[in-house]
Amino acid sequence: MSLRVTLEFTENDLEHFRSLARKAMEETEQLSPEEIVSNARALLKEVDEKVETDYIRGRLHQLQVLIDMLEDEGWGMQEVGRKRVLSALAYFNNPDDLIPDNIPGLGFLDDAIMVELLCRELKPEIDAYIDFVQYRAAAAKRRGVDPSELNRSDFLKNREQALLSRMRRRRLRGYGGGGGRKSPFSLF
Repeated sequence: MSLRVTLEFTENDLEHFRSLARKAMEETEQLSPEEIVSNARALLKEVDEKVETDYIRGRLHQLQVLIDMLEDEGWGMQEVGRKRVLSALAYFNNPDDLIPDNIPGLGFLDDAIMVELLCRELKPEIDAYIDFVQYRAAAAKRRGVDPSELNRSDFLKNREQALLSRMRRRRLRGYGGGGGRKSPFSLF
């Protein structure tokens, strides 16, 4: 049996979480990207060792996707995206969070909520990365190459080819699904 609990955050609640995130980011500005990632990895290890609840573990393991995005050379994350992801991970470098992590059962609940909020904010980046990883695995298998040989430019070329193919198919079907008839306004 599972139990669904719905939390509704008001704009005031969300602003409180935003201010906590901003404060944590400011406090960790002196850390290098490597230190931020290392500390996030340490948090994941601590969660694996101490946390038994699936909800908290599941949310906090979303941090691994953020770490992978930063470290995946094939993805080649742009600087703006890197800063956004590092800023998100910076929150988890702050030992003074809302609920102290050493409280059994609840200590990581605020972290889980923050991961959920941050991942919603980073959804476009996360979705694009997951699409890339899926493309890379399928293309590598199809081509018989190591996935590390494929990168973002391969992915973008593939996306461009798919878009052009879709445009050609639509053109062949005719405008507006008219079964191959030309538009009365067609210049071609």
